[in-house]
Amino acid sequence: MEYKLKINDEIKTIETTAEGDDTIKVSMEGEDVDVAYTLVSDHRIHLNIDGVNVNAFVMDGPDGKTVLINGVAYLVEDVQTTRAKKKGSGSQTPTEVTPITPSVVISVPVDVGDRVKKGQGVVVLSAMKMETTLAAPFDGTVARVNVAEGESVSPGQILVDIEADEAESSAGEDKNSKHEYLNNIK
Repeated sequence: MEYKLKINDEIKTIETTAEGDDTIKVSMEGEDVDVAYTLVSDHRIHLNIDGVNVNAFVMDGPDGKTVLINGVAYLVEDVQTTRAKKKGSGSQTPTEVTPITPSVVISVPVDVGDRVKKGQGVVVLSAMKMETTLAAPFDGTVARVNVAEGESVSPGQILVDIEADEAESSAGEDKNSKHEYLNNIK
């Protein structure tokens, strides 16, 4: 999967390839590294990068995620997600449902056409023997399901598209716009 990330003020193209349940190969600017990871908590990830152990602390913020590594803070935002947010109402509502780590889809309890309520689970994932449920950030109708049970997924991959209800739309969104959601983890 390819990402365009803005790290502090620099835009970088990063490619990731799942190598196993808890390992990925990361390519950035012609350099490849092997990364093994363990989710320690919702905000802490233990990494082994080409044999070097590193703890990363991740915090969500209005402009992206802040990643703290060895005492240095990096502001990281997905350039494409940032553009999608700017096209919307300016709300901080998530716009994509995507895993934070490479995962396997355990179940998709919704189908195209289903009505969903804010907070309702739309995808159940497993990463490193931990299950995570991604939830709808607003009321709406499932427009598209992009994954199937047993499928391996990567961060940035859009899993489910939902059209917001008219009430959501009248709050500043185009009523026919499609919404995709991100990281509402229950």
